[in-house]
Amino acid sequence: MILPIVAYGDPVLRKKAKPITKDYPELETLIENMHETMYGAFGVGLAAPQIGLPIRLFLVDTSPFAEDESFSEEEQEALSSFKRVFINAQIIEEEGDEWAFNEGCLSIPDVREDVFRQPKIKIEYQDENFDTHVEEFDGLIARVIQHEYDHIEGILFTDKLSSFKKRLIKGKLSNISKGKIKIDYRMRFPAQKKKR
Repeated sequence: MILPIVAYGDPVLRKKAKPITKDYPELETLIENMHETMYGAFGVGLAAPQIGLPIRLFLVDTSPFAEDESFSEEEQEALSSFKRVFINAQIIEEEGDEWAFNEGCLSIPDVREDVFRQPKIKIEYQDENFDTHVEEFDGLIARVIQHEYDHIEGILFTDKLSSFKKRLIKGKLSNISKGKIKIDYRMRFPAQKKKR
C-alpha cells in the first residue's frame, strides 16, 4: 500500500526517532508499504518519519543511480545491487574529505541543493530479521545512508545549507508546508492535518 509522504513543516520530521524491537506491530507489512511508497515516488531512500512514524527505521535502494554513466562500471555495479533495511541504526564513524552532491528529498519536493558530506561511514544496524551488522560504506551509498540516517535524527538536508541558500529557498519551503506544490505522489501536508 502506498502511504502519503509527510511534507516539510510537519513536526514528526524534527523528532529524534525511537528504537524499535522485534515485536513492533506489523513490521513486515510496514517495510513492504515503505518500499512501495518509495518506488511510487521514484525515491532511493525512505525513512519512517517521512511517513509519520518517529521510529528508527529506513530503507535504501540505490539501483536507480546505476544507470548514471558518470559513475565507473564498478560503482554502477555496487549501486545496482544495493538494497537494505536499516533498523535502530547508529553511525559510529564518518571520515574523509567532505564532497558535494546535489541532494533532494521526497518530503521536500522540487528543492535540490549541493550538500557536503564525508565519503566514508561505519554504521551499526539491524536488518529486517533483527540480525545486527557493523559495516563500512563509501561514496554514493554512504551518502544515501547519511541522508536517511539524518531523518531518524530529526535532521533535514536543508539544515546543512548555508544561511544564504536557506534564505533563497525559504519561499519554496513555505509553499511546500502549505501544500502549494504540484507533485505526482501522495503527500500529507501540515496544514491538512490541522483541519481535521
